[in-house]
Amino acid sequence: MNYNIAVVRGDGIGPEVIEQALLVLQKVGKKFGHTFQCQDVLAGGAAIDATGMALPQETIDVCKASDAVLLGAVGGPKWDNLPGDQRPEQALLGLRKELGLFANLRPAILFEDLIDACPLKPELVEGGLDIVVVRELTGGIYFGDRGLKDGPMGKTAYDIEEYSEEEVRRIAKVAFEMAMKRNKHVTSVDKANVLETSRLWRRVVAEVAADYPQVTLNHMYVDNAAMQLVRAPRQFDVMVTSNLFGDILSDEASMVAGSIGMLPSASLAKGNFGMYEPAHGSAPDLAGQDKANPMATILSVAMMLRYTFGLLKEARAVEKAVEKVLHNGYRTPDLYQPPDSNPLATAMSMISLPIAGAFGTQTLIGTKQAGKLVSAEI
Repeated sequence: MNYNIAVVRGDGIGPEVIEQALLVLQKVGKKFGHTFQCQDVLAGGAAIDATGMALPQETIDVCKASDAVLLGAVGGPKWDNLPGDQRPEQALLGLRKELGLFANLRPAILFEDLIDACPLKPELVEGGLDIVVVRELTGGIYFGDRGLKDGPMGKTAYDIEEYSEEEVRRIAKVAFEMAMKRNKHVTSVDKANVLETSRLWRRVVAEVAADYPQVTLNHMYVDNAAMQLVRAPRQFDVMVTSNLFGDILSDEASMVAGSIGMLPSASLAKGNFGMYEPAHGSAPDLAGQDKANPMATILSVAMMLRYTFGLLKEARAVEKAVEKVLHNGYRTPDLYQPPDSNPLATAMSMISLPIAGAFGTQTLIGTKQAGKLVSAEI
């Protein structure tokens, strides 16, 4: 089979992690007899430098003509002084809107071999952790009216959140369908004691729940949900929430899972089309040092294989390869827990330095080494 993929390498560590994900994708194609045609397009800061705009029309056109989009990360301090509507991050919002990507899936999985990297007490995550945050992606405060006005206390900024019944209904259906394939439990996160949008959100989610009697639904205020994620994370299965709340909670869940460098994501439209990207940012302070963790991007490739291409066996092969690399003791600097306080994650030490200590013999690896190891295990 032939598959067409638009590739947005982006800024910072984006090109580095994408390169390793493509290495894994090529290995999948070779082993299982698929052809993945990848076309590079520009978005974010790289696009601003080349074209003067964060999201060129050519990028939109290529993405729409592709079967899926694989994206690295965008943004960085180089472009921080640009007006808000011209910043690299506008490329993400534009792609989501142009491609109709309304459902963002962010699985936070704590692998058994990474329990030492979790900041929580071991007894809270014993046996691992598997949570999916289903985030509404094209509505809410990120897409509402905004601006500046004169107020009694000087210039006043405002951002308006709006949600329609249909926007809530379609994301709720995604969450319940996912729960049906998992542990049949949905937690809807809102702030219905304060916000009118959350009161509509809660009502519509409850209406959708009536069509899924096998699924247990509970509602939780966002502040309580943030607390419960670190107090008792294993109570969660599928969490469904708004754009803003999902952005925050999924990053919190990623740290419970050991590192944001392990958190993949899928942004889905109606049908099978999707954009796949790691949940972390561009991390410009790590760029060019071979320190970045490419696992989130590699696992995003697995999500692409599963959700857009329907290649379940291939997706599982990628996931098992990641699991094997972790089980064999390899760690990128963000996951390594040194037995003493000495900073060991230097450019030299992470390449092939065996560390013997409380966690056994391990090897610190960087982006290139991690990508090669995972592809070798497929």
